[in-house]
Amino acid sequence: MTEAARRAEDGAGTGAGPGALRVGVLAYPDCFASEVFGVPDLLTMAGHVAGPDAPGYLVSVVSPRRRVIASGGASLDVRPLREVDVLVVPGFALRPDTDLDARLARLAPEIAAIRAQAAAGTAVVSLCVGAFLLAEAGLLDRRRATTSWLHAGELATRCPDADVRPEHLVVTDTGVTTTAAFSAMYDFALDLIRRHNGARVARTTARLALVDDARTSQTPYVDPRLLPQPGHEFSQRVMRRLDQNVAERYDLAALADAFRVSTRTLLRRFAEETGRSPLAHLQASRVRRARHLLETTDRTVAAVAAAVGYQDPGTFAALFARHTGHRPSAYRAAFRRVGRASAPDVASDPAGPARAPTGAATSSNAASTASNSGAASPPATTGAPTAAAPPAPSSGSTDEGQEAP
Repeated sequence: MTEAARRAEDGAGTGAGPGALRVGVLAYPDCFASEVFGVPDLLTMAGHVAGPDAPGYLVSVVSPRRRVIASGGASLDVRPLREVDVLVVPGFALRPDTDLDARLARLAPEIAAIRAQAAAGTAVVSLCVGAFLLAEAGLLDRRRATTSWLHAGELATRCPDADVRPEHLVVTDTGVTTTAAFSAMYDFALDLIRRHNGARVARTTARLALVDDARTSQTPYVDPRLLPQPGHEFSQRVMRRLDQNVAERYDLAALADAFRVSTRTLLRRFAEETGRSPLAHLQASRVRRARHLLETTDRTVAAVAAAVGYQDPGTFAALFARHTGHRPSAYRAAFRRVGRASAPDVASDPAGPARAPTGAATSSNAASTASNSGAASPPATTGAPTAAAPPAPSSGSTDEGQEAP
């Protein structure tokens, strides 16, 4: 079959006119199904906006395998690998317990295909942690690159010859493009539409899809508490337990027993790794949760206090004021989120995360990590006061083992 005939066959029913861009999405086992279809769906919308006479897109989902099961058990209809103009490599769930070496070893056919496509002159694009497949294929050596901010450090470690830019949403360097987490696939797709169909089509497509076309950095979405802390495994596990049980009475002896160490060892190791005490961390976590409840629910101050482990509203109010500079009622008056107060207050999840600021996009890899690591919820919405430095271990307590009633 001639190339023209192949294009005609692929473009049948797609509305793609002359000069259509051939885009292949490389599917592989357990890849994010949403990242397989996210870019093609936005390109389809762009084709409708551009009109039948404009150059469109010939999109296919390809694989070196006959059958691919993506995330969530979704069975994908794939085509054999073929020559394309752009090859898109989706990401996957990269959890803290993922054996990345073993994961990449199982994707040897896909990595070989990526390498071959690049050698043939195909523009290669990775979404989120799909960058690790490109790195394994050798495409990031001596190139600028990005990925999810959560995993940028690991990418830089595994690929020391790459210039990893964790603040960027999309990075293109000599035919290889990498993107930040999840929703950054739309930033890439809009850039592709802009170059292929012009700024007007890209802008209109973004408006129709409710996609932000003015983002320039992933820095506003970074939550340092979710970043891995090498050598801090013990304190991370302790903090995870405290964060998941903010409503429970603080009991140092029981906490130490849960980790099979003495109270003295617990306090020493936690302080060595974090510079503060477990009680100070718990108090900060309680205040963070209380801020969210005050901003987004109609609970009384006493009910909020009880939800974060305080039966005495006065004790809670004093702690809250030390951390935020506001009494709880004053904080609510200043920072209550208009239109959100009557929303469900996730009472069934006392340690649930705060809402992200309006327009914020949450990384699929970050959410996955947070749910597995038990990391504390993100800070309250933009405009909330910056929390004061954590109180000294003795602040708000009679001693480290017994919080003041």
